[in-house]
Amino acid sequence: MRYVTNLPYETKEEEHVTIPMSDGVRLSAHIWRPTSSDQEPVPAVLEYIPYRKRDLTAVRDSIHHPYLAGHGYACVRVDLRGTGDSEGVLRDEYLEQEQADAEEVLAWLAEQPWCDGGTGMMGISWGAFAALQVAARRPPSLKAIAIASFTDDRHADDMHYMGGALLSDNLAEAGTMFAYGTCPPDPAVVGDRWRGMWHERLENTEPWVLEWLRHQRRDDYWRHASVCEDYASVRCPVLASSGWADGYSNAVTRLLGNLDVPRKGLIGPWSHKFPHLGEPGPAIGYLQELVRWWDHWLKGVDNGVMDGPMLLAWMQDSVPPSTSYEERPGRWVGEPDWPSPHIRPETHPLTRHTIGPAQEATAAPSEGGAAMTVRSPLSVGQFAGKWASYNAPPDLPYDQREEDGGSLVFDSEPLAEPVEILGSPSVELDLTVSEPVALVAARLSDVSPDGAATRVSYGILNLTRRDSTESPEPLEPGRRYRATIPLNGVAQSFPPGHRIRLSLSTSYWPLAWPAPKPALLGVHEHSSTLTLPVRPVNEPDEVASSPFGEPEGTPPLAMTQVTPPEERWDVKRDLIDYRSELDIVKDRGTVRFEDIGLEAGRRAHERYTAVADDFTSVGGETTWTMRFHRDDWDVQVVTSTRLTCDETDFFVDATLDAYEGDRRVFSRTWNETVPRDLL
Repeated sequence: MRYVTNLPYETKEEEHVTIPMSDGVRLSAHIWRPTSSDQEPVPAVLEYIPYRKRDLTAVRDSIHHPYLAGHGYACVRVDLRGTGDSEGVLRDEYLEQEQADAEEVLAWLAEQPWCDGGTGMMGISWGAFAALQVAARRPPSLKAIAIASFTDDRHADDMHYMGGALLSDNLAEAGTMFAYGTCPPDPAVVGDRWRGMWHERLENTEPWVLEWLRHQRRDDYWRHASVCEDYASVRCPVLASSGWADGYSNAVTRLLGNLDVPRKGLIGPWSHKFPHLGEPGPAIGYLQELVRWWDHWLKGVDNGVMDGPMLLAWMQDSVPPSTSYEERPGRWVGEPDWPSPHIRPETHPLTRHTIGPAQEATAAPSEGGAAMTVRSPLSVGQFAGKWASYNAPPDLPYDQREEDGGSLVFDSEPLAEPVEILGSPSVELDLTVSEPVALVAARLSDVSPDGAATRVSYGILNLTRRDSTESPEPLEPGRRYRATIPLNGVAQSFPPGHRIRLSLSTSYWPLAWPAPKPALLGVHEHSSTLTLPVRPVNEPDEVASSPFGEPEGTPPLAMTQVTPPEERWDVKRDLIDYRSELDIVKDRGTVRFEDIGLEAGRRAHERYTAVADDFTSVGGETTWTMRFHRDDWDVQVVTSTRLTCDETDFFVDATLDAYEGDRRVFSRTWNETVPRDLL
């Protein structure tokens, strides 16, 4: 990244500004804005997240907020109610209170003498969720949003459930927020009130995984703040981006296809990162794109930002399987609209060991004939990587050949010509199962001539939700069903000589929680199909080979690494007791923020276990340690959440401990049971 200091506007910074809410709670804001805005007001751009602006996102914030401020905007970074230095308690994600607070923040910004009355919202992940959800509420000052790595469907396409199957990231993210939501504010900011604010959070927090498990169906809990329930509610322009390695690779194209406002889409090869910090690379000059976006929609500059393709996507070249990439080779392609007129669905019937010739439409169900069968071991999924890659520790899927050993596999013939796909593949199965609750995981892989298999995309379906996630129904063993499994969107080029592989398994642990019992899946291959969104190789790319500038931002905040970070991703198998384990450590070490004299440490440890093929032996545990230290102020929060099950119930065992120095000042334990609901 190129760091720049010579910007069009001289800026000023206000590190802690309080914004009053109507119920008396005050939120804490960090504001960067042009010095000239005291006389010449400018638009305001809000980022609204719970991840502690003063310390834990301070380095990242220092790269892009001063940059945008230096281009003529008041950039405002607000800690959500109950996080960082804001008052109150954060009880769950995307609640009505959170969105109402955001509307009040926007109204407050619009009324400031340094703001011209127009506002925008931006962010990645939670910040993008917040911007999209608030846009659907149409606050009068909000003129445009720019969002990265988000969803418009909180149940079907978030880290909680996928195809009605429970994701392990549901536990992992709950552990993250259990830790972040119980950290204290900084006494250097809030003064002697810090301890009372901290204990209010400690005493009023419960593990969020409990609430998320209480809603295993798509109900009003998930419909709330899911913009897909009413796309017409969004009336402002939207710049939407994500990455193919991210868990949120699908929502960009859904917004492009369903919104009726000016909109642009951008999908790179990235994991869960802003495009200017994108990993795997190439990262792009995203902040320059934001400046153009805000200049047009907040300042009325006629700069052609809406010219060119509606969607820019990185067409990924074939690569060997790896858990991490520095760069993904490929090229940018452009689509004028979405759905794109360039892309045509090609449907292939599944024939024994072969993906057959493309068909015009889905093949008709066969009346008889033996089905191909598979009952996958729990080991299928140990090389699946994370639902949403962060590229640290290395967390992408590894060579799929070992996974394929427990799967039903269909290969194409070696390709005579290159094949490129852009969009969401899908699988339609004519199937039977032996149990009333079962799941199917479908994986699409690029198989090189030497046999190495790189996963390109995947999808999961809880078959009890095959027709409805609102009203699931148990399966009748032996009965024939048809079920469609959508796979995650992707842009991928398959070279000549390679094969395209579809793999089907009845487990995908620990990425997804397994069914109560192993199920035998029967697939009638001649009446089952794979549909690929094929983009003809000779189709014009409609975009320059390098449509973006070099990544740039302002110099990051000074920080010293006091103790080293640690990253670990270990797959273990004990062949005496048949215990398998995935052990993940993401430890940022201790860092010192030189400007405020604060040391902060974060350590996350996830462990997922199973014994042999006992589907009720699976368990997941996430433990977080958060520590903050300055002079004689030394505080620590330790949280642990363990999720286990039997055939009928989930069991949640959690602990929360808080320390001042070596003295434990708060402790609470939860032991809860949540019934399984056809899951």
